[in-house]
Amino acid sequence: MEFSFYKYQGTGNDFIMIDDRVENFPEQDLQLVQNLCDRKFGIGADGLILIRNKEGFDFEMIYFNADGSQSMCGNGARCAVAFSKFLGIISDQTRFMAIDGPHTANIADELISLEMSPVNSLSNAGQDYFVNTGSPHHVRFVEDVITYPVVEAGKAIRYSEAYQPKGTNVNFITPISENEIHVRTYERGVENETLSCGTGVTACALVYGYQNELNEVKIKTPGGNLSVNFTSAADGSFQNIILTGPAQQVYQGKWKSK
Repeated sequence: MEFSFYKYQGTGNDFIMIDDRVENFPEQDLQLVQNLCDRKFGIGADGLILIRNKEGFDFEMIYFNADGSQSMCGNGARCAVAFSKFLGIISDQTRFMAIDGPHTANIADELISLEMSPVNSLSNAGQDYFVNTGSPHHVRFVEDVITYPVVEAGKAIRYSEAYQPKGTNVNFITPISENEIHVRTYERGVENETLSCGTGVTACALVYGYQNELNEVKIKTPGGNLSVNFTSAADGSFQNIILTGPAQQVYQGKWKSK
């Protein structure tokens, strides 16, 4: 098997992008997905994204985590929008389909503003929070996220009894200022810390915004800076959630299996 691929990154969250509008990629071959995402024996990435045609939409994003599992990915979606513009499918606005439903996005230079799915509520997980932003996220405030043992603590929560059998992503927050937070994330499916997580920073922004009566939160991650805007309702739900950040093409190449 031989096919062309492109590598994109959004605040350090990196993805293999494949134009699969002819639907040649064997999406049921999860071992192939794992091999391609392997950082030592494959291309290396946090996830793999197929761009396909979808009636009534500009395109469909089919997203795989590095282990072959599927979920919504905010940074991956922003990269999919940038890739679709590169392919000439869209210009500066789009409406596309993802695993959690329809999304819209706008492009301004290298910044992609992505409309996330509405969030019905936040729930408490002990002293922490749980939010589903298209993917499940546990959110914990810590005194110093820079030195916090994110992998060890994140893994323990991800595999805890409370989140069995599918587990959860885990985010750790330290406030920087009145409207800015520093976030690090342990990602389910990657099974490690990633430099950034779009659905994760969205979850953290909603929690911090809820606590401090904000409708815009800036987020610092190890891979770069993002922002989340939203509106909240009296019933504790969130609408008009917009995740904004950069998405860049890193390189392109060809994969040829042995």
